[in-house]
Amino acid sequence: SASKQVSLFIRHNGQEWVAVNPREKLPLASTVKIIIAIEYARQAAEGIIDPEHQVKISKLNTFYIKKTDGGAHEAWLKQFPNKDSVTIREIAEGMIAFSSNANTDYLIHLLGIENINNLLKDLSLTSHDPLYPFVSALYIPVHLMEVEHLTKSEVLTKLRSMDSAEYRRLALDIHHQWLDNPLTDQDKHLAIRYSDMEFQQIWSDRLPAASTEDYVSLLSKLNSKTYFDERIHHYLDPVMEQLMQHQKNRESFVHAGRKGGSTAFVLTNAIYATDH
Repeated sequence: SASKQVSLFIRHNGQEWVAVNPREKLPLASTVKIIIAIEYARQAAEGIIDPEHQVKISKLNTFYIKKTDGGAHEAWLKQFPNKDSVTIREIAEGMIAFSSNANTDYLIHLLGIENINNLLKDLSLTSHDPLYPFVSALYIPVHLMEVEHLTKSEVLTKLRSMDSAEYRRLALDIHHQWLDNPLTDQDKHLAIRYSDMEFQQIWSDRLPAASTEDYVSLLSKLNSKTYFDERIHHYLDPVMEQLMQHQKNRESFVHAGRKGGSTAFVLTNAIYATDH
């Protein structure tokens, strides 16, 4: 019997090939960003947002804390060496291809966390935890130390016993505070100081979780090209299917998309494809 810490679900041409703990809820890490990409495409299709609208990079950096994302955000920014702004579309592409957490939290702000979480119900993802901002959750330990004047060990105890709703609320509160009062570099440095392995483990364990069964049902919807409106795919596919920019992939696949995620404790991957 496989460990409850692993889950694998593979479906091929509508047939289940492998199902190991398919209903086990586990932290998704950055794979959850698929949900945000779908909400981005939905709002673009409905004309709620304009994907070509320019956003200042300094605005994105409100949600950026160095050394907490494996260099993802900086790697993405290297594509825009002499620009001070990027489009919402480019932000969404950077969230999927580079896994920038800053881009993710900016999109959570732009699209609205309620809209993103309502999408989970619309998609019938029954096991799925609600989403909340990634980066501001990293700042919860510092927030508790500053506001409640707790020691490091008291913060660890409090975090371990805190219920999920309270944890999500704190992450959202901090996220909203940053919009009005962005962190100084000094504050951001505190967040790095309090991101040792014990705190990282709590952050990682508390990331939104779901089952592989739920994600295979979601990937099947994306792969079919019939579940979502054509207009949604018009905006979604360039973001989710950046694999198709490579000639080799175009030779093998009609379409293919993927999103993976990792922390020091979690490794996830979700892939869908239709071959020729």
